Amino acid sequence: MQESDLITLAQRVQSMQCETRTIEVKSAHEGCPTKLYGTLSGFSNQDDGGTILFGLNEKDNYRLVGVYDAQDLQKKVAEQCKQMEPVVRPLFTVADMEGKMIVSAEIPAVDISERPVYYRGTGRAKGSYVRVGESDEHMSEYEIYSYDAFRKRTQDDLRCVDNAKTSLFNEERLSGYLASVKKERRNLAESVTDSEIMELMGITIDGIPTIAGVMSFSKYPQGYFPQLCITAVSVPGTEMGELGDDGERFIDNQRITGAIPEMIDLAVDFVRRNSRSKTIVDDDGKRRDKPEYPPRAVREAVLNALVHRDYSIHSQNVPVRIEMYRDRMEIINSGGLYGKITIDSLGKVHPDTRNAVLANILELLGVTENRYSGIPTIRHECASIGLPAPIFEVRRGEFRVTFGNNIFVTENKRSREILQRELLEYCSTPRTREEITTFTGFSRTHTMNAVMQPLIDANLLRLTLPGKPKSPKQTYVSNDVVFD
Repeated sequence: MQESDLITLAQRVQSMQCETRTIEVKSAHEGCPTKLYGTLSGFSNQDDGGTILFGLNEKDNYRLVGVYDAQDLQKKVAEQCKQMEPVVRPLFTVADMEGKMIVSAEIPAVDISERPVYYRGTGRAKGSYVRVGESDEHMSEYEIYSYDAFRKRTQDDLRCVDNAKTSLFNEERLSGYLASVKKERRNLAESVTDSEIMELMGITIDGIPTIAGVMSFSKYPQGYFPQLCITAVSVPGTEMGELGDDGERFIDNQRITGAIPEMIDLAVDFVRRNSRSKTIVDDDGKRRDKPEYPPRAVREAVLNALVHRDYSIHSQNVPVRIEMYRDRMEIINSGGLYGKITIDSLGKVHPDTRNAVLANILELLGVTENRYSGIPTIRHECASIGLPAPIFEVRRGEFRVTFGNNIFVTENKRSREILQRELLEYCSTPRTREEITTFTGFSRTHTMNAVMQPLIDANLLRLTLPGKPKSPKQTYVSNDVVFD
């Protein structure tokens, strides 16, 4: 970056009063920090890389303190970078800010084929880190495995299920599949037996069913893997744990089992059963129901979760989850994005396929097109009924799609406005975060983000210690109250 960009970055950090996923702050006015390995690893292992900013004191409200010696600092940081595997290549920038020297070290992302980057001194298992918010956390065994699996092109959907039997396959579905193979793959129609087709297509290996074969054709795959299912819940509030009017934790709670084609249908039915409808009147005066979530989008999201989840031994005990809240629905599966695909490029490029054999089987069964149209379909279906754009996220080895809804917003606009008016009246006397959270009855996160922040943004509520937003002594007061 340019010197002017570095100064702008430092000013932005001082304004935000916090570090971020891509910015780490170190004071370095008394010497070079000695343990940068976690940050070097965490930044290298994420697609955006990151920047270490030296010269601000994060413990003193990010006050400008400068660095002890810009040249020696760069030398010692570079030495730590050489202790990483593979070696990290930082890009340094030095700038004069108000008469004090500040330094940045831009840490580039490493290609996924070379991850995880780790500190050689402690080894791969203990020296690999991932950036979570503003902190560096040790990678889990599963996260490290995920990188190895891609690099080695491990095909977990071709793992043999030793105690499985083809005699327990759904005969009608298998017969339909074999007929489809012979129709679509004409060179297999006459010269190859059914058992040979099953071997060639990855349904069996040496006569033993594979994960792909079991999940597609078994009458009950959960007999071998109890957690390769879907757990679906509908809860009465906006967060797990909130109780309904009668003290109930769940409106509906179902464990969905069966082969993938069956689980998809049952999951779509669960969402339909627990969805609300909004009645609208067309321009011609006809009334019709508008679904809370479009069925095609739900089906594609569930299908993606089952096809692209991780089927390794590290996650075979983790089910796909459907969680329906009053304001949203989340569909979550183990296994982050596979290969070099990023969140921003979802639905725009053809990605690597984690379970290519399984995807091919389901294509020939007519369950999926296998043409990478799922994400565009989800987005289009949501837009077609005026829903917010779905949110796609990766969190610590899990992929999550979140559907927002408009019904909750309409139903709760008035009650939220009443709550906020009552909160402003309550804050005529300065109140702590804990007091306000108790007053609203919501979790602290929901209270701060959904209730208080809009009032702060509207200049109706203010911090009594604006220069110390994270201070344990922080309180909040209505803006029409004079506070000395």
